[in-house]
Amino acid sequence: MANFSVHTIETANDDSKPLLEDSKKAYGFIPNLHAVMAESPALLEAYQSLTDIFDNKTNLSTTEQQIITMTNNRLNGCSYCMAAHTSIMQAGKVPEDVIKSLRDGTAIADPKLEALRLFAEKVNLQRGNLNDGDIEELLAAGYTKQTVFDVIVGTAFKVLSNYTNHIGDTPLDRNFSKNEWSSEA
Repeated sequence: MANFSVHTIETANDDSKPLLEDSKKAYGFIPNLHAVMAESPALLEAYQSLTDIFDNKTNLSTTEQQIITMTNNRLNGCSYCMAAHTSIMQAGKVPEDVIKSLRDGTAIADPKLEALRLFAEKVNLQRGNLNDGDIEELLAAGYTKQTVFDVIVGTAFKVLSNYTNHIGDTPLDRNFSKNEWSSEA
């Protein structure tokens, strides 16, 4: 397989440099995911834009957003994103039992949150080929039709990062290493 660079601001092409500078401002460091994505300014910009959209333009709480992202990370077997998003959840005060359920792929005790987890799982596994019953279960749990499409936004967001990490063999950042995860665990 091709070896992909983990770019710095100095080694990135001119179009990626300001994007990496934005990452450094936002996180206090440049996550290796962003450094690998810098190979393609279009990919890095798409990822940063979709991150902003998912975080700030959906009607989902931090916990709900992380349920969608972590469900996709786990199903897609992305060790990097499982560790990174565990750190994000801990910083965002997501309840520990929810974090454990998402890392293990087990039911969440809260029935509404569990309905969202199951729906995100179906969207991923069925590639969006849902039946009316799948959508009705989500709506019956207290979510809206907007949530149906916000789950798709979160799924697309994770495709960008999960696939990049698989192809680029992104090394785990030291900042996330305490939350290392393996699909074999």
